[in-house]
Amino acid sequence: MPWIQIRVGCDETKVKKVSSMLQGAGAQAVTYMDAQDNPIYEPPLGTTKLWANTVVIGLFEADVDPFRIVHFIEKNLDSQVQCKVEQLEDKDWVREWMEHFHPMQFGKKLWICPSWCEIPDKNAVNVMLDPGLAFGTGTHPTTAMCLEYLDGFDIKGRTVIDYGCGSGILAIAALKLGAGKVIGIDIDPQAIQASRDNAVRNGVSENFELYLVDERPAGLQADLVVANILAGPLRELAPLLSTLVKDHGHIALSGILETQAQEINGIYGQWFDMTAPNIREEWCQLSGIKK
Repeated sequence: MPWIQIRVGCDETKVKKVSSMLQGAGAQAVTYMDAQDNPIYEPPLGTTKLWANTVVIGLFEADVDPFRIVHFIEKNLDSQVQCKVEQLEDKDWVREWMEHFHPMQFGKKLWICPSWCEIPDKNAVNVMLDPGLAFGTGTHPTTAMCLEYLDGFDIKGRTVIDYGCGSGILAIAALKLGAGKVIGIDIDPQAIQASRDNAVRNGVSENFELYLVDERPAGLQADLVVANILAGPLRELAPLLSTLVKDHGHIALSGILETQAQEINGIYGQWFDMTAPNIREEWCQLSGIKK
């Protein structure tokens, strides 16, 4: 089925209003993109950071009158926006999207496989996880480095805490690699549900505990704590994460820019003997052993 796309360029103060207008006009989906390619790496916790110049994109079925919608938006915003109407090619967009994702290998024995793909190596450790809009699927360098770390870690029978578990990709990989027990912790209830669903899909839910941050039991400790979040939260969480690691246990951190590695290594060096950063593109992964 063909689609019509309405792109509205505006400043960040008008994004929510434009989004509401597009939804009210019958948009099947509304997305945001940066108008000037300015990356945002670390929005404050609990916020949705928008770019100063944002393009709000509404996707409509082809039988709508796009110019009526554009006129309505411009009239209500005093023409302080830039609107563009585009007709999208009639194609199977789901199949188009699926063709961009293939099984990915991390380390020597770990694979992340979309559900619609044939497993490349049935004797490998295979995690079935479909790409989504959030939470992590292995395509980002930070997640990839954590997966490779887990693949090379002596994890058999160990207890692991995945702090900021998101989709559960690291926790599930740890369980499939032989961890005895994994505890996933996140601030987002949707992440907890995503982790739970993916664990069931991979047959590892029995040894997987999940908690919202404020509901985690007191006294939790693990042989390994992994936290693939961002440098800002890692700074704030350093005292807490250090208490979650057993004496002589391990910590693995990611979501850190290369320029932030020295600072974060220094902070965690209060409790851990930290190793040199593992760097990929502009990101890095840090690890250490508790003193």
